[in-house]
Amino acid sequence: MSAMLNEVPGYGLGLRQEHYNDFEETWPTVDWLEVLTENYLVPGSPPLHHLDCIRARYPLVMHGVSLSIGSTAPLNFDHLRQVRQLAERIEPRWISDHLCWTGTGGTNLHDLLPFPYSEESLRHVIDRVARVQDFLGRQILLENVSSYITYAHSVLSEWDFLAAVAERADCLILLDINNIYVSARHHTFAPETYLNAMPRARVRQFHLAGHSDHGDYIVDTHDAPVVDPIWALHRAAVRRFGPTASMIERDDDIPALAELLAELELAKAHAAAALADIEPGSHGTIDVLTGSSPGPSLHELQAALHSHVLEPTRSPPACSAGGASVQRERRIAIYADAYRLRAYE
Repeated sequence: MSAMLNEVPGYGLGLRQEHYNDFEETWPTVDWLEVLTENYLVPGSPPLHHLDCIRARYPLVMHGVSLSIGSTAPLNFDHLRQVRQLAERIEPRWISDHLCWTGTGGTNLHDLLPFPYSEESLRHVIDRVARVQDFLGRQILLENVSSYITYAHSVLSEWDFLAAVAERADCLILLDINNIYVSARHHTFAPETYLNAMPRARVRQFHLAGHSDHGDYIVDTHDAPVVDPIWALHRAAVRRFGPTASMIERDDDIPALAELLAELELAKAHAAAALADIEPGSHGTIDVLTGSSPGPSLHELQAALHSHVLEPTRSPPACSAGGASVQRERRIAIYADAYRLRAYE
C-alpha cells in the first residue's frame, strides 16, 4: 500500500458544477480542489470533461459518500473499481469517505447514518478499511459525520472509536469541524474533547461548513456560511494539529465563487491567528476493548433504523438523543424526513 507522501498544504474549495466556467475562464487562486467522487464515475460524461480540464491547473483530492464502511452489507467492489479507475485518471493526492453506513438490504438511504461504537463495530470497520485500502492500493481518510442519535449499546465514544480505527487500520482522518459541533450540541459533550482525542499524525484535512439551527436541534445542511462557533472550533483545531489542509464545503444553496473565495480568506485569517498562539499538546491512549458487547448485533441495529427510516411507524432502534423523549423522536425523524426529501427529488 502506497504511503501518502503528496500532501496538499493550504486552503481549498469543494468543486461544484456551478463554478466549472469560473475555474476554466478565470483560474482563481486556490491551493487545491476537492471533488465529489460519485459525480465523475460515468465515462465520457460532461462533468468528467470539465474535471480533466480543471485538474491541469489544480491539485485534486477525491471525497466520496458511498463507501458505507460501517454497513453490514458486503463491500461494493464494483463501486470501488470505479473509484480506483477515477483515481488512476485524475491522480488525487488522497481519497476520503465517511465513517458511517448508507443502507442495507439492497436499499441506499442516501444519508450518512451513525452506528453503535461497540467492539463488534470496531472489528468490523477495521477489517473493511483494510480491505478497501488493499484494493485501492493507498490509505484513505475517514470523516466524522453529524449525528442526531446515539445507540444504547455503544461502549466507546465516537472520538475514541475513530481514533482506534485510524490507528489499527492504518488510515487517516478528515475532521469535519462543523460535524463535531453539530454532534456536540445534540449529545452534550465538549467539542474540544473530540479534538484532543484525535492522534495528530492521522489528521490530514479539515472541512469547514455551516448548518441550520432550529433551537433545540441543528441540522448539518452545509448550505450556509461558517458561523462563529465553528470558527472558534477551527482555531482550536489549528492550535492542536498545526497547519492542516482546510477547505470550505458548500453542498446546497451554492453562492457565487467570489463569496466562497472570500470565506476561504477568512479561514486563512482564523488559522493565522491560531498559529500565532499555538500550544503543543498530547492525545491520550486508546483503550483496547475486551469481551463482548451486550444487546442486538450491529446488523440488527442497522436493520431497525433502516426499517424506521423507510416506514416511521415501525419501532426505532435502541438509541437516545439526550433531553426529553419528544426531542429524541424528533431527531430520529430527521433521518426519515431527509430520506423522503431525497426520494422526492
